[in-house]
Amino acid sequence: MNPSIAKPRGKTLLWRILHFPLITLVVAIGVMMGASVVATSLAAVVGARSDSHWAIVGGSLVAGVFVIAYIGFGRFFEHRLVTDLALKGAALELIMGLAIGAGLFCAVVGVIALLGGYQVIGTQPADVLYPIIGISIVSGVTEEIMLRGLFFRIIEGWLGSWVALVLSAALFGALHLGNPNATLVAGGAIAIEAGVMLAAIYMVTRRLWAAIGLHAAWNFTQGGIFGIPVSGTDVQGLLVPRISGPELLTGGDFGAEASLPAMLICTAFGIGLLVLASRRGQVIKPYWARRGSTAAGEDVAAGASSGAGVQS
Repeated sequence: MNPSIAKPRGKTLLWRILHFPLITLVVAIGVMMGASVVATSLAAVVGARSDSHWAIVGGSLVAGVFVIAYIGFGRFFEHRLVTDLALKGAALELIMGLAIGAGLFCAVVGVIALLGGYQVIGTQPADVLYPIIGISIVSGVTEEIMLRGLFFRIIEGWLGSWVALVLSAALFGALHLGNPNATLVAGGAIAIEAGVMLAAIYMVTRRLWAAIGLHAAWNFTQGGIFGIPVSGTDVQGLLVPRISGPELLTGGDFGAEASLPAMLICTAFGIGLLVLASRRGQVIKPYWARRGSTAAGEDVAAGASSGAGVQS
């Protein structure tokens, strides 16, 4: 049985209502909003310190609170095995995600530089990395838990992988429209390249570690190494760049993730992951297509979610 779908303990009317996917999602958002309040309070205490390296500690605290809240929600509300954050194999998957995220962004910048849109004009000391490391930890963990661990997974168990992919990617792009210097093109780029790619790597692994690593490394490499704005927010990096040329090439003030090279490279990679997921039988059908069948949909995620989970 798919551990992403809550297991009933006596299907009472209340249980059925609470575990209807949309209601489950609303409850999940409420739980994570509470976690956000706690995490923000803890980070504010740490952030009062003047040393910049405390940004890493603050970011780690926020990430830790979200992980605990997510596991608690899965364990006590959904009554499922929380295999998507199991520790067995986590280090390897996280490192794989980090390597992919850094490699993809280096490829994007390489193309932009070859076309004359990026040039290094200076460097900065390593201590500029502390804030972007903290930001990358927070964005990697919290956004992947919310968008892939909760929204994508719950919708997927209800309406199937393809609908969940489209909806989660669209939501991911739409959420970025509130960022500084955001445009419709930037939001669309985030939806197409990152929304698809991150959901696809979750489908392939059926766990969050690789997606977290990819997301965090992408942001860190973009801002911390190349000094390029991260989703519209200016950050300090090791390299001081001169960025010039059309926005289609460079991404403009939003950052290189809104550029055509990023869209082409990352979308191609995401499609490759989707093909891999399909070949591995990792695509889940809508719930009505799974009724009366023990094959395909419901067994897919169970088989893919290897590693020890939280026992219900």
